[in-house]
Amino acid sequence: MHQALLDYALFLAKAVTCVAAVAAVIVLGAGLVRSARQEGGERLEVKHLNQRLRRLAEVLNHELLSEAQQKKERKRLKQEEKARSRAAEAGDTRRPRLFVLDFEGDIEASRVGGLREEISALLQVAQAQDEVLLRLESAGGVVHGYGLAASQLRRIREHGLRLTVAIDKVAASGGYMMACVADHIAAAPFAIVGSIGVVAQLPNFNRLLREHKIDYELHTAGEYKRTLTLFGENGEAAREKFRQELEETHGLFKSFVAANRPQVSLAEVATGEHWYGSRALALKLVDELSTSDDLLLRKVKDAEVYELRYKQRRNLRQQLLGGLGRLAGRGQPLWQRALGPL
Repeated sequence: MHQALLDYALFLAKAVTCVAAVAAVIVLGAGLVRSARQEGGERLEVKHLNQRLRRLAEVLNHELLSEAQQKKERKRLKQEEKARSRAAEAGDTRRPRLFVLDFEGDIEASRVGGLREEISALLQVAQAQDEVLLRLESAGGVVHGYGLAASQLRRIREHGLRLTVAIDKVAASGGYMMACVADHIAAAPFAIVGSIGVVAQLPNFNRLLREHKIDYELHTAGEYKRTLTLFGENGEAAREKFRQELEETHGLFKSFVAANRPQVSLAEVATGEHWYGSRALALKLVDELSTSDDLLLRKVKDAEVYELRYKQRRNLRQQLLGGLGRLAGRGQPLWQRALGPL
């Protein structure tokens, strides 16, 4: 009898363990599905920064002000809110809006897709008195990626909206190609700006292959279909053609900067060098020394400020590639002509 009870207890423990394991898997699966539904698809997130900054100030005032002062401040804010509500109800659109965008650039300028959607959204609702602020962080990358990103910013100006670019840390090379499109560029004193140059590099394994008696064949149609290669033997004619292509790309880059920032001296700034914000101001690469935070604090006094962020769910492969891209962005590209990262 005692053995039977023991066997039953063991069986019951195993059954409970199995049920618990199955339940855990079901709960985990349901959680993943729910998360996928919440994060799935495409969406545009909009944050009203006036309210966020106001709440931060209220928290600090609660600690610093007396009860009477707090009451007076709450009354003032309430009156301002009523005035804004009455103006909105009356159709008064005189209070402008500032749309805030962020671009965190990697070597492929992979955020350009989101930037495109954000700009397409705001251009449909923006009015003549509205403005756009882009908080830009990029050390550069491939030519075609940053060329497209700069073209997206041109859309803002072509629609008659004032565009300001704020550089808190770095906007160099391809990043500066984007920045120079703006009506106004602000940089923090120690932000890195400039690097108007083009870079390309690649390893060549031809001697290693020959040492191991490995043949490599490359067949092309067209004299310049391929110049330098990773595995073939590179001749001086191929190198010269490759350098010529780099110079042509640099020429396009310089022409683009000159068209958008005619006040700069290309002889001084198109050397591939970069400068900190203070020196960049002297070279007229930027118009003002300021952080993006100070720009926002000035704007919230007279405008409604909205932060836009387009998000799209990425699958596992895209997430892995994105992570590898960010790692690669810390160095220089191995095979593509690029508006070279630092």
